[in-house]
Amino acid sequence: MLYIVATPIGNLKDITLRAVEILKSVDLIACEDTRHTKILLQHYNIDKPVTSYFEHNKITKGKYLVSLLKEGKDIALVSDAGTPGILDPGYNIINLAIQNNIALTVIPGAAAFVDALVLSGKPAHRFIFEGFLPSRAVARQNRLKALAKSNCTIVFYESCHRIEATLRDIGVVFGNKEVVLARELTKKFEEVVRGSSSAVLNAISSTKPRGEFVVII
Repeated sequence: MLYIVATPIGNLKDITLRAVEILKSVDLIACEDTRHTKILLQHYNIDKPVTSYFEHNKITKGKYLVSLLKEGKDIALVSDAGTPGILDPGYNIINLAIQNNIALTVIPGAAAFVDALVLSGKPAHRFIFEGFLPSRAVARQNRLKALAKSNCTIVFYESCHRIEATLRDIGVVFGNKEVVLARELTKKFEEVVRGSSSAVLNAISSTKPRGEFVVII
């Protein structure tokens, strides 16, 4: 069985009892960064072998993991934070397992974009999750123009290095529309900033932005 196990996005207590049970029971844990995952495992006294599975080894390591699954091994797939398969190489091994008729299931838990959307107070009955916008300004503005045609809430991630430029682009495309920024969710310094795109830009420009942001329009 391949277990797709969601892990905390910040606070280590935000893990389900079932996830802990599964991580303690499997033969192997596949993770993006073994050092990062070991912090979580040590916190819950989980002593299981781990192996790296990330963007640059997903092809070769994916085949290796499938061979173990075919032998009858149970493997847990985790990402550095949140639910595997969302903006990480997890979807590759998931598809590979499906193609090879390997049983798999999800152990649900945190996903940063869902938590931020709920926390924003914006309508969540219909929304678009965009992942990351293009890094180049022209492509980013073009994508925002396409998204502006939709009649639902828009959610995407943005890095601290581009958040100010993205807010300026939002102002260009949407006008001075209200946006919500969320960062450090579930952590000690959790922050949610609400306001017009220009007001939010002024608020974060006064300090050096850090971490990854969830943006809601």
